[in-house]
Amino acid sequence: MALSPPPTVVLGSLAFAIFWVLAVFPSVPFLPIGRTAGSLLGAMLMVIFQVLSPDQAFAAIDLPILGLLFGTMVVTVFLERADMFKYLGKLLSWKSKGPKDLLCRICLISAISSAFFTNDTSCVVLTEFVLKVARQHNLPPYPFLLALASSANIGSSATPIGNPQNLVIAIQGKISFGSFLIGILPAMVVGVVVNVVILLAMYWRVLTIHKDEEDPVSEVVAEEEVISHQFSPATMSYFTSFDCQDCNSSLEPNNDLQNSSQVHVMRNQIAPSAIEVQMSLSSTKDSTTNSKEGTNDTKEETNPSKDVAIVVDKPIEAHVMHTSEGKDYMSRKWKRILWKSCVYAITLLMLTAMLFGVNMAWAAIAAAITLVVLDFKDAGPSIEKVSYSLLIFFCGMFITVDGFKKTGIPGALWDLMEPYSRIDHASGIAILAIVILVLSNLASNVPTVLLLGARVAASAAAISKEDEKKAWLILAWVSTIAGNFSLLGSAANLVVCEQARRAPNLGYTLTFWTHLKFGLPSTLIVTAIGLTLIK
Repeated sequence: MALSPPPTVVLGSLAFAIFWVLAVFPSVPFLPIGRTAGSLLGAMLMVIFQVLSPDQAFAAIDLPILGLLFGTMVVTVFLERADMFKYLGKLLSWKSKGPKDLLCRICLISAISSAFFTNDTSCVVLTEFVLKVARQHNLPPYPFLLALASSANIGSSATPIGNPQNLVIAIQGKISFGSFLIGILPAMVVGVVVNVVILLAMYWRVLTIHKDEEDPVSEVVAEEEVISHQFSPATMSYFTSFDCQDCNSSLEPNNDLQNSSQVHVMRNQIAPSAIEVQMSLSSTKDSTTNSKEGTNDTKEETNPSKDVAIVVDKPIEAHVMHTSEGKDYMSRKWKRILWKSCVYAITLLMLTAMLFGVNMAWAAIAAAITLVVLDFKDAGPSIEKVSYSLLIFFCGMFITVDGFKKTGIPGALWDLMEPYSRIDHASGIAILAIVILVLSNLASNVPTVLLLGARVAASAAAISKEDEKKAWLILAWVSTIAGNFSLLGSAANLVVCEQARRAPNLGYTLTFWTHLKFGLPSTLIVTAIGLTLIK
């Protein structure tokens, strides 16, 4: 492909270089404006430098990708409100059989959740759980953090909604959800297993502890620790969920019931032989009947102005079942269960629709709007948790990358590489994989896909239609696994590192070299094995 006129080449390259620096190093001292503003700056410079016209800039924005991102983020917000991620966290320590079992479990849960809820989201919601598990076993956290981040990247490769670059590939390559899943799933499954083996081989001695070295306080992470923090998966930051707190508080018995009856319930405060007592001051007849039967042990104060102490071993629901407040409490509880079931069912329906070839962007948007309607309340608090900065970043990136393509530099470079990167023989696949691997770590994986995708697919289409699809899937696999190479290779790695560093009372810094020591062999081995399984 011929290069554009020199002014266009120079100015377009300058605009792309500014975008690249701010995307890879968002806090550079000379311009600490962040990735989102950096992408908008790059897009604006492309128009100012007349590399693109305003109409071409708007046309470069891929609306289906933005729609799919928006829809999946809204669905994720509702899944968080429905306690999906709390249950994932509890699975980490449920009936655990030691550190090695925990590491395998982290890899499995991280990979599966990343395939359907994106790798960044899985890392956000599971990092602190992983730190607590490591603390419980008196183990260094880094093997578990590496397992979480690397498995999240590998697992996200299996579906179009697992990560942003897969969204781009599925939509630009016109690959259905089912075809994408079938094509990469074998590589993903084997990749997770190989990744686990590498982790166990490298950290076997670190993960080997004696029983008496474990925390004697508890065998599992306490449930109150597991659910003591909440996240906003879409925005990838801590938050206090007004809606969740409101729902949870509605499940508590009405304070008016307790105050009006002046009853203080004490559970298990006396000897185990004490018999259950149930009392309501509003019905003295029940109290009298219970005492006559001789089956209760009730202690009452002689002063009626003082509280009455009752020993109760039944759940609080049993105590309030016979009151109007109790019935209201149970009604709200079942409504909560029904609402959560609807959220899970709609999410499953969305994934099923995608699997059967329904337009992925509209399937995600339809699921999001359905959840908003079924919530039957102001959608503002939920919609506000969507990461609009990410959507804006994608808009700027689409324009900037399209402008850089107009310079002719990516096309010229591909023309040099194409004869050696054809996917109809093994050496060509290997060279193509190396190019993708290097570019993904230098320019990030999404820009790499935007720059190379159309060229790689066109070259493969000249061979056969099946090879075109295989080229897209190879691009998806290698650009995703490339994120495991270094700490800066993917957003999921950075999320784990930052979440671990900021975790209250559990802070841990995952260093660049600690990650690279594991990431280098894992990336090369997993990528090579996976390439042989891509269909």
